[in-house]
Amino acid sequence: MSALFRMASRNVLQRSISLNMSRSIKTSQKKDDTAAVITPNTKEDFANPNPKNWVSWGFDYKDETNDRNTTKMSFFTGVTLCLVWGTFFWSYSPDPQLRDWAQREAYLELRRREQAGVDLVNPNYVDPASFNLPSDEELGEVEIII
Repeated sequence: MSALFRMASRNVLQRSISLNMSRSIKTSQKKDDTAAVITPNTKEDFANPNPKNWVSWGFDYKDETNDRNTTKMSFFTGVTLCLVWGTFFWSYSPDPQLRDWAQREAYLELRRREQAGVDLVNPNYVDPASFNLPSDEELGEVEIII
């Protein structure tokens, strides 16, 4: 077993050495990349030879501290307060349209009607005397779709 492990580790070692050797060969015609250095243009730039490389987040283009504080505050407000607490509130808030209550009441009413032996849905839900329907002569050839 140990001999098998030694052979496998040698094989892995030899493969990694051959890969490292093949990776060191450059096939590109391009020589080493060069970097451009920005030279100072004004007297203030000459006076301050090492300016900070600051890129604004877009909240304040002149003051770095105000820009960073506004950025952190807006991300804290947007992510923590709106997304986290908003999702928590939305998930655990009570049902505003009472859909769960209506479904529970419907199941209870169905059970009550089944036990009483009454029709589940009353065919005369609306009293027929409370509205007037046209007669067959008044309808004529009108197609009635139910």
